[in-house]
Amino acid sequence: MYFDKAETYSREEIERIQVVRLRNVVERAARSRFYAESLGGIDPADIRSVDDIRRLPLTTKNDLRASYPDGLLTVPHDQFVRLHVSSGTTGNPTAVYYTQNDLNSWADLMARCMHMIGIRPGDVFQNMSGYGLFTGGLGIHYGAERLGCLTIPSGAGNTARQIKLMKDFRTTAIHIIPSYALYFAEALTKSGIDPRRDLALRVALVGAEPHTEESRRKIEDALGIKAYNSYGLSEMNGPGVAFECLEQKGMHVWEDAYLIEILDPETLEPVKEGEIGEIVMTSLLREGMPIIRYRTRDLCRFLPGECPCGRKHRRIDRILGRADDMMILKGVNIYPMQIEQVLMAMPEVGQNYLIELDNDGHIDLMRVKVEIKEEFFIEDMRALNALRERIQTALRYEILLTPKVELVEANTLPKSEGKAKRVIDLRKQF
Repeated sequence: MYFDKAETYSREEIERIQVVRLRNVVERAARSRFYAESLGGIDPADIRSVDDIRRLPLTTKNDLRASYPDGLLTVPHDQFVRLHVSSGTTGNPTAVYYTQNDLNSWADLMARCMHMIGIRPGDVFQNMSGYGLFTGGLGIHYGAERLGCLTIPSGAGNTARQIKLMKDFRTTAIHIIPSYALYFAEALTKSGIDPRRDLALRVALVGAEPHTEESRRKIEDALGIKAYNSYGLSEMNGPGVAFECLEQKGMHVWEDAYLIEILDPETLEPVKEGEIGEIVMTSLLREGMPIIRYRTRDLCRFLPGECPCGRKHRRIDRILGRADDMMILKGVNIYPMQIEQVLMAMPEVGQNYLIELDNDGHIDLMRVKVEIKEEFFIEDMRALNALRERIQTALRYEILLTPKVELVEANTLPKSEGKAKRVIDLRKQF
């Protein structure tokens, strides 16, 4: 049932380990140029409980960019064996360095995640994720090998090749982003392949982009598998920060490796359990580039109570969205995930949709283009108008304003074999 002993820790053991490791992190981080100044001479010995983390400064993405390329390093350059760098489309990118010990602990954590959902030595694991500077590819790859799986580094895209590999080598487990999973299921259908009959698939790791419970169920139904949600970010290694267990009732954060807070993004005070706030993370095991109280901008909540699986590591809900993904229209705060949740609950809706933001003069408008399954896209305009009005009403109930809904035929909206772009902002600034 368990990959390692850390999964069986009690709450008291978890918090005791966190305090010890937090002291070590503060001591180690102070060796970097950035934290030598940011920590301001805080004595690690003064950290006596988990709550004392609030005495430490927050770290932001801008801090990482300002410290580029090596302002957060705590060991000499010759001790690092891996480097991942963000795309850096605005300003400096962010660079994350790994020592061999960092890579080993990351692989262990990822293997722990995969073992928790029933993947075992002997499984054939197809990693349908981008490699290179993106942490999702290599992080999960090494976790699968650490667990003992036959690992196929198929990478992202090239759907025909993915299908051939899956058939020829009897792939049993995959890593795939949710938007591509729906695209891939559609490609299987077009190829005349029934995944339940023709493939050996049974489990999928999904992550890298937010998705709803409705989307997960569509993936499971379309591929005939169980799909498990995951959470990670490159600043905290990459994937493997939190993962669902077999219960599929929230993601367990590996609290022996990460100290997680959920704060009000405005006041920066902790929110009550069950309330939504911004995830703030501290790495507890990284030796070469520890990061303290990192503001992820991801919005989430702690799930109250204990998981039926028996693990005491706290659970977080699926990610609602990012604080900087929030759309404001007519004074209303809206997240793309709210719209997806409504659309994916409707049986007539296909796999793709697009949110367009525009303005008429100074009035902001939202247009939601929705693909409709072929069997429902009929010539009866009354039926289509009724469906459009039903979708519009459901969206108004969820987001508290009325978007314009356009129904389009299946496979007419732009598709991507990478991370889906769901929002296009065409608004002019005044």
